[in-house]
Amino acid sequence: MSSSPSSELPAPTETGFAGIADHAIEFERYGGDASLPTIVLLHEGLGSVAMWRDFPAHLASVIGTGVIAYSRRGYGASSPRAAAYEPDYMHREARETLPALLDYWGLDRPVLVGHSDGASIALIYGAEPQCRAAGIAALAPHIFVEDISIESISAAKEAFATSDLADRLGRYHADVQHAFRGWNDGWLDPAFRDWNLEALLPDIRCPVLAIQGEDDPYGTMAQIDGIERGITAPFARLDLPGCGHSPHREKPMETLAALAAFHRRIAEGAYAA
Repeated sequence: MSSSPSSELPAPTETGFAGIADHAIEFERYGGDASLPTIVLLHEGLGSVAMWRDFPAHLASVIGTGVIAYSRRGYGASSPRAAAYEPDYMHREARETLPALLDYWGLDRPVLVGHSDGASIALIYGAEPQCRAAGIAALAPHIFVEDISIESISAAKEAFATSDLADRLGRYHADVQHAFRGWNDGWLDPAFRDWNLEALLPDIRCPVLAIQGEDDPYGTMAQIDGIERGITAPFARLDLPGCGHSPHREKPMETLAALAAFHRRIAEGAYAA
């Protein structure tokens, strides 16, 4: 992300591990105006706290609110998974781990900003009766499985085996084999082809912003078209030409501006019934 010098960006106010059940979840927190909804970042399928790079600091600086990023189990420095992921792993994250983390941090009305798998997790959580999110921003979300997704994830499997991809990802994960296999094996499981969130969309009650790159190799515009078609809550979208799977890295200024405007409207009560 193009940015001001790092000295002008805020430093994390807290780094550590949240104890959830029998495992430890790595997190990084930036302070901000306590009267504003805290942003919680949910990373992509191969993401982690470190993979967000300076994006959390930019969010905290531009919006002025608190920001928390965490690494899901099996990623970053968090505890490894106890078993292989089943096709419902995103549902379990949304229904079990995420609520426990919000309790741990004492958050009542966070704004969830998810990328890829993290965006899907945020949407699943948004449809839960106990959802306490004030809003959801979904960057490159998945609501169903497309051929293009499987083709790109299969190509990633080959690259992991034959290129320096493992070394590059190893900068962001304590156990890169564990992290990669969890995501890749899960998506390439034949049972995962039936994974679909469309039936949950009408149950989402908080406002949703969807951001999608028009050149995303992991999903087409049909993903946010489907969200717009299925959701009944307030909805906004940002289509980004010339952008692939990571809007916050490839189109940082546009993405940050959209997130700041979305957060401001939530904080001002523009979506209140």
